[in-house]
Amino acid sequence: MNVRTNDPQATVQLLRFTTCGSVDDGKSTLIGRLLHDSKLILEDQLAALKRASLMRGESEVNLANLTDGLRAEREQGITIDVAYRYFATPRRRFIVADTPGHVQYTRNMVTGASTSSLALILVDARTGIIEQTRRHATIASLLGIPHLVLCVNKMDLVDFSEEVFESIRQDFTRFSTRLKIRDVTFVPMSALLGDNVVDRSSSMPWYLGETLLSFLESVHIASDWNMQDPRFPVQWVIRPQFGRSTDFRAFAGQVASGAFRVGDRVTVLPSGRQSRIRDIQLMGRSLEVAHAPMSACILLEDTIDVSRGDLIAASDNLPHVGKDLEAMCCWMDETPLQLGKKYLLKHTTHSTKAMVHHLHYRLDINRLEEDSAHVLKLNEIGCIALKAATPLLYDRYHRNRSLGGFVLIDESTHATVGAGMLEEPAKPTPLPERVDYSI
Repeated sequence: MNVRTNDPQATVQLLRFTTCGSVDDGKSTLIGRLLHDSKLILEDQLAALKRASLMRGESEVNLANLTDGLRAEREQGITIDVAYRYFATPRRRFIVADTPGHVQYTRNMVTGASTSSLALILVDARTGIIEQTRRHATIASLLGIPHLVLCVNKMDLVDFSEEVFESIRQDFTRFSTRLKIRDVTFVPMSALLGDNVVDRSSSMPWYLGETLLSFLESVHIASDWNMQDPRFPVQWVIRPQFGRSTDFRAFAGQVASGAFRVGDRVTVLPSGRQSRIRDIQLMGRSLEVAHAPMSACILLEDTIDVSRGDLIAASDNLPHVGKDLEAMCCWMDETPLQLGKKYLLKHTTHSTKAMVHHLHYRLDINRLEEDSAHVLKLNEIGCIALKAATPLLYDRYHRNRSLGGFVLIDESTHATVGAGMLEEPAKPTPLPERVDYSI
């Protein structure tokens, strides 16, 4: 993703990444170290950190407090909510999501990772790969994050041992071969001391790879967006206003994937009506092309009934359309998934009622095997079958993250209870008897 403004530095790429790992692995400290050693912390921020550290009786500045913004987080020394931080270097701009490590806050990790192109998974060098490491790596894989960095932290507590690092690297490699992650990088470091975070460590001369910041600045992300499937979910219909001709009718939204050009033949779904693109506008200027993830307005040659929630797609490349859905689901609510209960399904700009009528299996995080189950509890992951009240226009999640993801919302509490990743259409699962399926 490129951000273009009048500022020359704004043309550099933007990388969204997330940090995850178990409790006290040093995620918040790592982000604080990145900002501190890159000289990106303002003087007043640093002074506030010093005061907070002194109040807690700490002899040195606690860089973790830079992201642990909630009072409960600073008091307990843990991360509870997702904290977003923005920083930039001459080579790249970054938005980082610092996510919790506690098992009960795994749902927050899903939230922070859902828009990321890269995940940093921290591992304590003393404990190695544990269940939470596997859980976060599995979620990163399910969410389609293309790049993963395993940060082996606290190397200073194992005497910067190459043998310890190699053992952890081999252990995780054996596990990750069964995941859908195409790019895994390993970095030994000490976030507390700054080794291999921004500056290369003199204590680990055996490590010949890049420092973490150098890798973040250079990792190739231009090909992470799906540019093969032109998809444009309509967010708003713009009608004639003062000073505009009465035939002005534009459709505003964000290009979810692919690219649209003036003159392209497109199909509006679910109606199936076809037209050509007459113009593409952005802030009053006409463009020849709009590509993901740009926001723009599309004008068509023909007058077609188009509403919020509709989808504009290339006529020769259409998404799946259907009510019977298969998906992997991360359950995010204290109340378990209830088969036969009606939920609100939010997908791109479209919302509809839906019901989960079958749980195919629950995924065992440690073994990456399918277990028979009748319920999904908080933080569990499983494969479900849904039936929607109105057809969904979607692609398989691992082909197109923008059109393959959805959330389930409890209609009574308005809480987001599940995050789903759609699979290829399958033969509809037979519905169980004695359940009301009127949605």
